[in-house]
Amino acid sequence: MRGSTFSLPCLHGHGRATSCAAACLVLVALTILVVAVDPRAQASWFFLSSSSSSTSVRHAASSASSLRQPSSWDGNGGGGGGEHLLVTSSSFGAVARGRNSTTKKVLFRGGAGDDGTTASPALIIGSSPGDGASPSRVAVPPAAEPSPAPAPAPAPELGVGDATRSHDIVQIMPQVQRRRDVKLERLELGLAKARAAIREAIQNKDNRPPLTDKDYVPVGPVYRNAYAFHRSYLEMEKLFKVYVYEEGEPPVFHDGPCRSIYSTEGRFIYAMEMENRMRTRDPDQAHVFFLPFSVVKMVKMIYEPNSHDMNPLRRTISDYINVVSTKYPHWNRSLGADHFMLSCHDWGPYVSSANGHLFSNSIRVLCNANTSEGFDPSRDVSLPEINLRSDAVDRQVGGPSASRRPILAFFAGGGDHGPVRPLLLEHWGNGQDADVQVSEYLPRGVSYTDMMRRSRFCLCPSGYEVASPRVVEAIYLECVPVVIGGDYALPFADVLNWAAFSVRVAVGDIPALKAILAAVSPRQYIRMQRRVRAVRRHFMVNGPPRRFDVFHMILHSIWLRRLNVRVIAAEE
Repeated sequence: MRGSTFSLPCLHGHGRATSCAAACLVLVALTILVVAVDPRAQASWFFLSSSSSSTSVRHAASSASSLRQPSSWDGNGGGGGGEHLLVTSSSFGAVARGRNSTTKKVLFRGGAGDDGTTASPALIIGSSPGDGASPSRVAVPPAAEPSPAPAPAPAPELGVGDATRSHDIVQIMPQVQRRRDVKLERLELGLAKARAAIREAIQNKDNRPPLTDKDYVPVGPVYRNAYAFHRSYLEMEKLFKVYVYEEGEPPVFHDGPCRSIYSTEGRFIYAMEMENRMRTRDPDQAHVFFLPFSVVKMVKMIYEPNSHDMNPLRRTISDYINVVSTKYPHWNRSLGADHFMLSCHDWGPYVSSANGHLFSNSIRVLCNANTSEGFDPSRDVSLPEINLRSDAVDRQVGGPSASRRPILAFFAGGGDHGPVRPLLLEHWGNGQDADVQVSEYLPRGVSYTDMMRRSRFCLCPSGYEVASPRVVEAIYLECVPVVIGGDYALPFADVLNWAAFSVRVAVGDIPALKAILAAVSPRQYIRMQRRVRAVRRHFMVNGPPRRFDVFHMILHSIWLRRLNVRVIAAEE
């Protein structure tokens, strides 16, 4: 590995001192040992990731090996039958295709989806053995090639104390005695306590009154678990700290567009730069680290038009990570697992492959949240695409009641690009049906906003990429969104119950679109529209940001994914 030398690890198991010592003697004869958990192991377990010991960031993605550790509960409150706080929609499709299969693997448990579909995987915010007390120590040494290790033995009904049994814990310890990273241990202990509080909220949501809050109390079916979400949000406000790397010069860094279809990218960067409550200037106090580059600005400033060459963008990102990983220890100690990037440009997912660990380990906050292209809802965050035409966002919201919406469904696009829109135009375009008004371009003299306000359902088909600003536009204008396509990971789906206020239609069901929407009764539609109005606060862009708005919901999504990672650096 580039001439590097590493201290040899030993695999320890409680109560197995003899066999462990023998194993260590054998392992001394080897150059490098990597232990990886078999991703096929016991699907009822949720694994918390650990970090790697300090190593070069130049390792290829295939060498980034992470261990996951069994949770001390099975996601059903330790005994089955509970609600999950962080879950993924059944329509997300296959997860993590194209990503490194050896890194940060999460095993899902299938079930029935909210919309009646099957195989709705659930990602659980779990506690690991010893949460709230002394976290188990796991260190992963750098290695060239991963080699599989036996999966942990399955436990029948995991309770809080069951997973503390020694054979359920995989530990890899440095062979050489080193100094403890006390600051990191303190951070992880705080996260462990937050996990325990959220787990308790998940288990007792039906037995407790709503939490008090001076601004807003989440309630109702728009949430998968309103009580647990509220507890998680309050824990985030109390604890969460973000460090923004100060290296880099605007406009490529620390800047972004605050209007247009890419506005979410610039608005978040700007708000994060101005944030005082959850931003820390001390990297040792941070739970996550923000890489503040703007892909939109890179395309404008670095990309050569019509060259189709993204290498300059990739080199810029790679060089930036090299700079921060050389100056700070935090990237290397976790291989980027507690770092995040944010991009609303279509090229965000592609340029993230500039660094193997950024692509495979880090939290990628992306508008282009396409599960068929490697977007992993268990690790990545779906960023809402919001087309801001002006700073007066309040003027873009609000709409009439159901009785004043004569059009069943509406769509007007900027062309028939992508695989979905041509099918939509073929079956419903050119005025084929007065109830389903679909056109390739908005007719001259017709107001796009007025058409959405006159429609009960607003169609949101994918283009060349899965994200569409029409989803948030529909929510703003109180038009029930109809998401067409199956590979789009919807924003904030870990806490929002999209089935309560939107409709999802498979591409193959486009010919039956009118029948599907007409089957929604007037009473059902009124309920859905009220829920659209209720959920709108979570997509609002405010300046400065307000609690529970889109800025804080993005941070909360990052917070949830950080809760599912345990970083334990090799001691120095």
